[in-house]
Amino acid sequence: MPDTPTPSLPCGFRAAGVAANIKKTGQPDLALIMSDRECSGAALFTTNKVKAAPVMRDMAIMQDHASTLRALVINSGCANACTGEQGLRDVDETAQLVASALGGTVTAEQVFVMSTGVIGVPLPMDRLRAAIPLAASELDTLGLLRTAHAIMTTDTVPKVASKQGRINGNTFTVSGIAKGSGMIHPNMATMLSVVMTDAAISADQLRLLLSKAADLSFHRISIDGDTSTNDTLLILANGVSGVTVETEEQQEQFGDVLNTVCQSLARQMARDGEGATKLITLEITGARDEGMASTVGRTIARSPLVKTAFYGEDANWGRVIAAAGYSGEDVNPQLMSLWFGPVLVFQNGIPAQYSEQEATQAIQPREVQVRLDLGLGDASATIWTCDLSHEYVTINGRYRT
Repeated sequence: MPDTPTPSLPCGFRAAGVAANIKKTGQPDLALIMSDRECSGAALFTTNKVKAAPVMRDMAIMQDHASTLRALVINSGCANACTGEQGLRDVDETAQLVASALGGTVTAEQVFVMSTGVIGVPLPMDRLRAAIPLAASELDTLGLLRTAHAIMTTDTVPKVASKQGRINGNTFTVSGIAKGSGMIHPNMATMLSVVMTDAAISADQLRLLLSKAADLSFHRISIDGDTSTNDTLLILANGVSGVTVETEEQQEQFGDVLNTVCQSLARQMARDGEGATKLITLEITGARDEGMASTVGRTIARSPLVKTAFYGEDANWGRVIAAAGYSGEDVNPQLMSLWFGPVLVFQNGIPAQYSEQEATQAIQPREVQVRLDLGLGDASATIWTCDLSHEYVTINGRYRT
């Protein structure tokens, strides 16, 4: 599945993206998604102990209303984090505003709320009071790409993915949007994403399938090793297609489509890392188990020395080997083999016989492939990251200005 935005909504969903003037740029910063039917849902939230007001509310909503969700509102430009009791009141009012704007057919408890942006700034509720009815009036079936634009912060491009699948000869669709360019690290930090499907599937099944999908996608990307306060991954299923997911085989079929969509969104996030010039795919093979492969890959992915070497197009394989060595896993350099693209650069504890020019050429493209075989077993994992450039410092040194 190509990592290019495909603005296709599943049946029964409508979406919009408008400018509420929360951002200084005047760009779209308020997204609204609505389902024509009640949805079952599941969500994963930030592991950060400092949680934003919308995260705290949404965690409570999912306890009691995971099978009756109808709408989602997301604002960018303000995280509504570290805003105390006022922040909690504001997120409750936001949900009430959405319910009212949707004509009273939706209750506030059926509205999921997300925010992203600067921490410690109260939501500009006067602007939301004006913009939420506008967003409701612009809901349509073609609004997915506008919605993806509206949730961007330092992102340079919207992240959208969509894929169809078939169960018992009937077609269903899974579509998703995501935002995230900085403060990205495994275990739900940092990103916002919402995935929608017109298949019918229970909330309990969704929780299991979403967790598996996240482990194979969003938990396998790292931009800078930092983690945030607002991270949320939500999936909504409204059943409008008539496809029902119940049996183990059907769950596997649905899960394959969901995994593809989530992996596409994750790769798009890694490719659009703040200041990034390269998407780096790290394939760790020959591990004793998948956990070992993931840990080694994540350690390499968050190494500033590895990431800056790729930015400078310096085929400094020693930094990769060193990162694997301090991963905490019981690796043995005598058994390792490392490739930059097709070029074998390290084997059996010593440099391989390779051309420096060819190794450098292998890491010059916009997308770089790296494979490290640990020589210990049959397990593997793929991790996505990016390089670390001067621009990353510039972006984050001026984030609030």
